[in-house]
Amino acid sequence: MSTNDFLLAAVVVTALGFDFTNGFHDSANAMATSVATGALKPRVAVALSGVLNFVGAFLSLSVAATIAKGIVNTDLVTLNVVFAGLLGAITWNLLTWYLGLPSSSHALIGGVVGATLVAAGTGAIKGHAILSKVILPALLAPVVAGLVATLGTFLVYTLTARASERVVTRGFRIGQIGSASLVSLAHGTNDAQKTMGVITLAMITNGTISKKASTPLWVIVACALAIALGTYLGGWRVMRTLGKGLVEIHTPQGFAAEASTSAVLLASRTSASRCRPRTSPPEAFWDPASASAWRRSGGPWPVGWPRPGW
Repeated sequence: MSTNDFLLAAVVVTALGFDFTNGFHDSANAMATSVATGALKPRVAVALSGVLNFVGAFLSLSVAATIAKGIVNTDLVTLNVVFAGLLGAITWNLLTWYLGLPSSSHALIGGVVGATLVAAGTGAIKGHAILSKVILPALLAPVVAGLVATLGTFLVYTLTARASERVVTRGFRIGQIGSASLVSLAHGTNDAQKTMGVITLAMITNGTISKKASTPLWVIVACALAIALGTYLGGWRVMRTLGKGLVEIHTPQGFAAEASTSAVLLASRTSASRCRPRTSPPEAFWDPASASAWRRSGGPWPVGWPRPGW
């Protein structure tokens, strides 16, 4: 085995490690409100999230193609650069997981872009593509998710104003199973593909596959398994923060939050961590006593993707 092949293997293992740590965060993003409202038991929630993350990874490859070929010049990227970017992203993910804060798979993009910038300069960065496909969706998605959640929560409370609390709670607990499942499915479709894209980028850089090649099937399966396993085994710290630490939430609010999150995720191709915490404030508006707790999540998301690149 040559030195490059050994480094490629190290990149693949490291990337799958990132995918695994990403699952730590986003089982919580998808399922915390369902657990908080009693719609799902914690172990059932993370198992369901893991399965749906696995399934979602097979639904599309558009995000993987963007990461592999759309944000940096593959002719100027080396395996060392990809490996350095991965280490930065994993460090950020583990730090935010330890602190119980939502992070993002956008950390992976930040790591790769930052490492490429240092190694090859600005000429290796596709700035317009990053702005249109990464930065703008990352900034707009939480705002849109918050607005949709606000409207959804208003409609839910308006439509159920005359219904008994018992009927409302029971009905929306069932609805939350579906809405939370959609978030996990959308997360697998988006976030697992970022890791697929980085592995594909590394293989193109090494000459293992051509620039025109699509993501190999074994890469798709490996990334799907890694994020699903991470989802099942991790996420408890973040789940405590998102489920009870931000706002005290009821089933109608939880349903509105999850439905708006899944809709924006599928439309914007951004990270679940960008959308899910931002849907909490509208829920808090209906319960002002708990609104202040939401501020605990206010800092991490805007800087979740640049920092690993530093």
